[in-house]
Amino acid sequence: MKVIGAGLPRTATLSQKIALEMLGYGPCYHMVNVLADLDLVPRWRAALEGADALPGLFHGFQATVDWPGSFFYRELLELYPDAKVLLSVRDGASWERSMAGTIWGTFYGDIMIRDLSSAWARVDPKWAAYIELMKDMWEKSGLMGTEYQGDGSGWMAAAMERYNEEVVRTVPPDRLLVWSPADGWGPLCGFLGAEVPDAPFPHVNDTQGFADRIVDASLAALSRWRAAQLEATSPR
Repeated sequence: MKVIGAGLPRTATLSQKIALEMLGYGPCYHMVNVLADLDLVPRWRAALEGADALPGLFHGFQATVDWPGSFFYRELLELYPDAKVLLSVRDGASWERSMAGTIWGTFYGDIMIRDLSSAWARVDPKWAAYIELMKDMWEKSGLMGTEYQGDGSGWMAAAMERYNEEVVRTVPPDRLLVWSPADGWGPLCGFLGAEVPDAPFPHVNDTQGFADRIVDASLAALSRWRAAQLEATSPR
């Protein structure tokens, strides 16, 4: 592991994954790895509960960004003492709005992706286990919970600022870059000692992508469940 992403989800982490892989730090672990293989969920549950599971989870990866990796940035600091740490940041109010329409919304919001995700969880124990794992991680982090009602109050934005300040206090300064994707290649490449690619910095609209993944996967799971129900009740 050469790069530890400590930045929170919804700070352009998918763009970061692509950028790091363009710079040669691939493969880069990201939440999309877990979503593509829900059989990983019990191993992350074990890590959350204190089992020594992290080294095996990151075997073969040169970098990690987004959750679940960034949740464990302190442990990864110890496991990989030569790795550099990238803290991606974003305006707090903007981050809170993004969370309300995506991750928080999926758990607690009055929006369609919550309804579809809940229906998916009713018919797929693996998805139900994933949702419970993510809710437990967010609530344990202090960044999400019943205190926030999706009202734009700034509670979650303030929690994000506290988290970022904690990362800065925790990570040795010579190992840390506080960076926004809007800063582009320059600071990132300088920090990593990499050449600036002859290509624009990648920008992925992951808000729409997030909704698309939930909607498409939920509908597919429900279609499979319905087909299985019909098959089980059809005359033989």
